[in-house]
Amino acid sequence: MSSAPSPKPSARLSALLPDLAPWRTSRDFRLLWSQGLVTYFAGAMAMIALPLQIKELTNSPLAVGAMGAVELVPLVVFGLYGGALADAVDRRKVIVATEAGLGVLALLLLLNALLPEPMLWPLYVVAAGVSALAGLQRPALDSLLARIVPHEHQTAAAALNSLRWQIGSIAGPAVAGLVVAFAGHAPAYAVTIVGFAASVLMCRRLSPAPPAHDAEKPSLKGIAEGARYAWSRPVLLGTYAVDLAAMFFAFPNTIFPFLADELDADWSLGLMYAAGSVGSLVLGLTSGWTSRVRRHGLLVVGGAAGWGLAIAAAGWFGNIWLVLLCLAFAGAGDMLSGLGRATIWNQTIPEELRGRLAGIEVLSYSVGPQLGQVRAGAMAGWTGTRAAVWSGGVACVASVGLLCLALPKLLTYDSETDEDSLRRKAQQEAVARQEEPQGSAGTV
Repeated sequence: MSSAPSPKPSARLSALLPDLAPWRTSRDFRLLWSQGLVTYFAGAMAMIALPLQIKELTNSPLAVGAMGAVELVPLVVFGLYGGALADAVDRRKVIVATEAGLGVLALLLLLNALLPEPMLWPLYVVAAGVSALAGLQRPALDSLLARIVPHEHQTAAAALNSLRWQIGSIAGPAVAGLVVAFAGHAPAYAVTIVGFAASVLMCRRLSPAPPAHDAEKPSLKGIAEGARYAWSRPVLLGTYAVDLAAMFFAFPNTIFPFLADELDADWSLGLMYAAGSVGSLVLGLTSGWTSRVRRHGLLVVGGAAGWGLAIAAAGWFGNIWLVLLCLAFAGAGDMLSGLGRATIWNQTIPEELRGRLAGIEVLSYSVGPQLGQVRAGAMAGWTGTRAAVWSGGVACVASVGLLCLALPKLLTYDSETDEDSLRRKAQQEAVARQEEPQGSAGTV
């Protein structure tokens, strides 16, 4: 009895390559993907230039870490309101307006950088404004993805979006580090302005995304309804809690300038910011297998634990190349966890609550890094930079383990048997049938 032939090497390679189904089947996905690539590149330029400018003005890790505290309240308030807004108005209009606002804030950074003596306080004001606009925008963006991509392609769409983000965040920090070092902060902010202007033009070409005909106006009652739904779903709670813990304990990006100084490797700062994205990019380029995964909770937990272990190792090692390698592994773990979270969110949350739950999601993956910046800055001032990094990684792994014990349904989630997943799939298929052109069947 002959055995089945083993797959050819080319077939095995194809199985690893990213699944391009969302790109092939959705014009709006292609527009969002391209717009996001431009925005991420432009935003990464400012992400590097802003903390570096604060460091130059203050030479204080606590002052740099304080960015997280300044950004936190606007993110919470506008993230929750943005979720309710995304369920009540055309999501395309929200995206266009907030992209334009981000471009205006980048212009303010440029004007301040051009002053003979740039001021410190405008940097914090702009950081707070960026946080508020991001809170308004992300629920609209995230909930739009659940509408334009079919249920079975959600993991592939999440992988392609992560791949896009990694490309932008690798090129942005790498170029920004060189631009700031050789030309100053102003050129980096100028590139950010141009990027947001191009993004606005692309977002205007998106198809309208109006709310349901019976959608209510944004209100505290509506926000509370979304929060009650999330609280009643242990799987959703698990995704939020794991990400919050991982980012709070193990997000050391804000103290990278001080870590580079401590390792006598000032030249490596841009590489530190880009290393995590390199790891995520490698995983994204080999993410085809994730489209066949059903147990997405395992991706969430395994990726977050891997992130923590790698961050702990990055703080422990004193060799810059080992540190960069660890940061790359951390980025791969973070992306893996993110794929699991995005898939669970888009496969289980009903359309009428998608915006409000996306607002809660903004808090889960944004508040953690903001608080993590404050924790890292404070710990670095108290224990030293490297100790602040490795201790946070260890605490991340421990907290993920405790959350698995507290919320076991996250580990057992299966997209083919979960009731919420099956209900959401049926809802999306019903909407697709309603939106089919009348009389299309049987026409020549």
